[in-house]
Formats: sequence, structure tokens, C-alpha cells
Amino acid sequence: MTKNFVKFPRATALSLAAMAALASPLAAQEHQWTFQTSAQAGDNFFAIEEEWAERVKTMSSGRVEITIVPVGSVVAHGETLDAVGAGILQGHMTDPSYFSGKDPAFAMLGNLVGAWSDPQQMFNYMNYGGGMELYNELVNPYGLQILGASATGVEAFLSTRPLNTVDDLKGLKMRAPEGMVQEVFAAAGAAPVNLPGSEVYTSLEKGVIDAADYTVFSTNHAQGMHEFANYPIYPGFHSMPVVDVSMNKEIYDNLPADLKEILAVSVRDFAQDMVARLDMANAVAVAEAMADPKVTVINWSDEERAKFRGIAQTQWAQWADRSEMAGKAYESVSAYLISAGLLAQ
Repeated sequence: MTKNFVKFPRATALSLAAMAALASPLAAQEHQWTFQTSAQAGDNFFAIEEEWAERVKTMSSGRVEITIVPVGSVVAHGETLDAVGAGILQGHMTDPSYFSGKDPAFAMLGNLVGAWSDPQQMFNYMNYGGGMELYNELVNPYGLQILGASATGVEAFLSTRPLNTVDDLKGLKMRAPEGMVQEVFAAAGAAPVNLPGSEVYTSLEKGVIDAADYTVFSTNHAQGMHEFANYPIYPGFHSMPVVDVSMNKEIYDNLPADLKEILAVSVRDFAQDMVARLDMANAVAVAEAMADPKVTVINWSDEERAKFRGIAQTQWAQWADRSEMAGKAYESVSAYLISAGLLAQ
């Protein structure tokens, strides 16, 4: 059988070759971004964040390449909001409550102390209860667009002495992040101090503090915290910070629809991946800790957790009066919690 070949003019052939080159993975890169995270390079969830970036690259056929850099690599942890808005960074993965000095609403939406007892509750609010829209209303004026919200899960609580009830918090010298977290613990009778995460280990070891609101159980355990903070409370009763994944709004607005959708879907997957994998790591770490006769893992009763949430609610209401957006956040989250049966009217 004779095969017929079509002979293209040289110019057409060159055009086809150029199109083929553009379609190849190596030539497909259109966007190269740097996102700074609030995690340290040694944290177990830093690797999960890097894997998210790799999935975005794969899902976009190489058109988007994101480099994740650890806390402090480009700017201080509390400066990423301004850096992303200015284009110094293209995005961040961080706890919004770091920016509560700019607007108290960042604390309300970033770490509403005592509100969430499970990450899925917060995900439902953000994705389906109006949280994403409200957060964009908050950050758009700063030049950011939220892609989605994740979490490391409900945090554990580190303590060098037994804490079985809310009353045991009275007089407790403890590390807590500034803002709402400190104010809630102070209302519960504790004596919170502001220390960076990098100083938690040595401060507990040397007895500078008695306890710490720090991070998830598996990270605490991997860092050796339970050698001297040997009365951890797990699951935690107090804090589940949001991990806000946002990027520069001008860059986002100019993206094609398919890349916007890839980013949205990838962050929803990343959120579930983060929680599931850290839950698995926590389970292993808790089993190891409970097998150590020097460590006593404490689990607060539902009654004590409810007492702490009641104290926290008094602070929510006070924070709601501090700015227009904080008031909106208070009304929005409270309405959702009531509709979901998580808060009494």
C-alpha cells in the first residue's frame, strides 16, 4: 500500500515544531512562585506542604512551580501578609492570627480559641458556611486572595505538671501566642507569656515556663518535649489554628480559569491530607508516650472542655467589638456554630 505524505512548507514546519516545544513539559512553565510557610524545615508538616507544591506542578502540567520556604526565610513570620501583598513573596501558608495587630478579625478567623473540636468543622465553615468569602473580604484590601484553608489539627497541650481541670490552669506560667489565645488563658486564670516557638523547648526544660500552647502531639513528641513536659493533654482542648493558603491577588486575578480551579482543588486535597497524615502520626506518638512510665497523657472530660469553651466565648464577644470585620467574623462563625449544633443560642 502506498502511503501519502504531505509536505509542509518550511515556515509551517517550523511553526509546528515551535508549537510542539511549547506543549512539552519543559517549556510549559508559566509561573514560578515562592510561598513562605510558618513551619520550620524540621516540622513534620513542612514536607506535606512541599508535596502539595509538587502536586500543583503535576496537575498544571508544569505550568505552575511553587517553592516552599520555611519560616523566616524571606521575612519574619508576622510580615508575610505585607510581603505577599507587595509581591516580595507570591504566597504564604500561615496562621492568620499572626496579623491580629492589623485587624482583630485575623484572630477571629485564624484561631478562634475553643471553637473547633475537629478540623472538619472548620473546613465545613470555610468551604460551605461563608468563611472563604468573609476571609477574602478581610484580605483583599491587603492585596491577597485566599486559595483555601488547612489545619494541623486540634493541638495538644504541653505541661510539666498535671492539669486535670480548668481550675488547674490558675497561676500556670505558660507560653501562648499573643492576642486572643493569651487573653483566653488569662481569663481562665493562667499567666501566659509571649515566646517564639523556637524557645519553647529550652524554656520548658529550664523551668522558665510550666506549660505551653505549641503544636500537635506528634511534633511535640518528635522534638523530645515529653521528656520534661511529661503531662501532655491530648486531644487538646484549646487551639486549632487555621493554616491559611493565600497568594498575591493581582497574580491570582490574571490566572486562567483552569489554573484557579487547580489551586482551589489542590488546597482542599492538601487540607485533608495534612489532617489525615498528622492524625496517623499523632496516634503513633501517643502510643509511644503512653508506653513510657514517665509520661502521663491526660484527656479532659467533656464537662471541662465545655467550661473552657464557655470562658473562651466571653473573649470572642469582646474581640467582636474591636473592629468592623471582627464583628462580622463573630456573627458569621457564631451563626454557623449554632446552625451546626455546636453552640447553644
